[in-house]
Parts: sequence; C-alpha cells; structure tokens
Amino acid sequence: MLDCLLDALLDTLKLLPYLLITFLLLELMEHKLNKKSEKILSKNNKFGPVVGGILGGLPQCGFSAMAANLFSSRVITTGTIIAIFLSTSDEMLPIMLSEQVNIWIILKIIAFKVLVGIIIGYIVDIIYKRKDKKNAISDICEHDHCHCDKDGIIVSSIKHTLKTGLFILIANILIGLIIFYVGEDNIKDILLNKNILTYFIASIIGIIPNCAPSVIMTELYLANMITIGTLLAGLLTGSGLGILLLFKSNKNLKENITILSIIYIVGVIIGMLVDFIS
Repeated sequence: MLDCLLDALLDTLKLLPYLLITFLLLELMEHKLNKKSEKILSKNNKFGPVVGGILGGLPQCGFSAMAANLFSSRVITTGTIIAIFLSTSDEMLPIMLSEQVNIWIILKIIAFKVLVGIIIGYIVDIIYKRKDKKNAISDICEHDHCHCDKDGIIVSSIKHTLKTGLFILIANILIGLIIFYVGEDNIKDILLNKNILTYFIASIIGIIPNCAPSVIMTELYLANMITIGTLLAGLLTGSGLGILLLFKSNKNLKENITILSIIYIVGVIIGMLVDFIS
C-alpha cells in the first residue's frame, strides 16, 4: 500500500511542470494576446490534429494533461485533443525498450497510433463543431475561486497548478488503491479470454488513468499472450491523466462524455480491424 502512495506522489510530481507551463501560457494569452493574435491562433487550428498527434506520440507523460486544460480554455479543437489522447503511449515505450524489442516494431506501433489520432482528429473536427464561446483562463479562475487579476500571472499560475496537482494526487491514490485491491493478476486473467469481448475489455482497462494498464497489456503482448489488436485497443484509449483532467477542467459534461466515447469506440474498432487484417 505504501508503494501505491509513493507511486501516486511521484506521478503527480512529474506532471506539475507541464501543468505550470500550461497555466502560464493560458494566463499570457488571457492578458497579453490581442485580437490579431487570437485570429492567427484560431486559423492554425486546422493543423491541430497533426501537431497534437505527433506531440502525443512523443515519450512524455504530461502532454495529454496539458491538452485537457488547453481544450477547456478553447485553445485547441475537439479533434486535436482526441488526436493527442489516441496517440499518447504512456508506459509502453520504456517497457518495450527495456525488453530490447526491435526498434522498428516500437516505431511502427507509435506511428500507427499517431496516424489513427490524426485521421480521427480531422474527422471529428469536420463533423463536430464546438458552439460554445471561448472562455480561456477566466472560467478556470472563476471555478477555482482565485483572484488572478490581483495576484498576477506567475502567482495565479502557481495557484492553479497546485490546486490541480492536489486533485491529481488524490485521484492517483484512489486509482492506485483500487488496482492494488483488485490485483494485477486478476486484470491479466480478464484480458486472456480471447474472444470479441476482449477488445471491449482492453479498451475499458486502457481508459483507467494510471500507468498499470499499459504496463500489464504491454507485458502480456511481449509474452505472446494477447494479440497486437488487443494491445492497440488498450493503448489507443490510454491517455494517462488527460481524461481525468478533462472531466475536472471542462464544465461541459456532455462534451467530455462524447470525447471519451469516441476514444473508446475507436480503440475497440481499430483493435478488431488490426487483428482481422493481420
């Protein structure tokens, strides 16, 4: 149990720099950007899914968390955040590297996830248009009951970072304890039932905002106990703490559920298709 608490603390500390950078950017945009700058930013949204998919595929843990705040502040589109969430690989990369997996296999998996993220991101942006207006940092300030105008950019950014970090720490502890009591072996047993339900289960497990699911699925795949499709079904839905932060920072619950549903459905369908083709 002590390990669960320590892991939760370490995972939270890793994210704090990303959160601080995000809130600093949002504060600067709120206080400094003029209408011309905002127009340039909105025009560049058409490249959002490409940029988001590529950045999500990089070996880091905090970009999906940053994306959740940027999306809530109307800086990036729905398709962009979905591209980021789908391409995020969490713990898959370090595990495969430590097991000395062929680097080309690793790159193919990452590239495939990035490609899926970009394609789905563009499809979503074409179909799904956000009708609510920009709220930037102002709504976050109102939600957190802070006084950004009085505190200044740096102090208010630190306040937002600490409040969000506390939320993540509590969530990490709760999720870690649940996984501890459920048992990783029991999760593995669920994934070993090789039938069509495996893809649905793998995608659900992948959504859990913790490193354990991606670790378990990667280890099972390397041991030839699950298919590449099952692995991808779980990895595509595994966006780290991004989903958790999305539900905290974005007040539009229907929007959050839509994003989560799209990611889940994509994970299941892609997993099935990959195994069917291969």
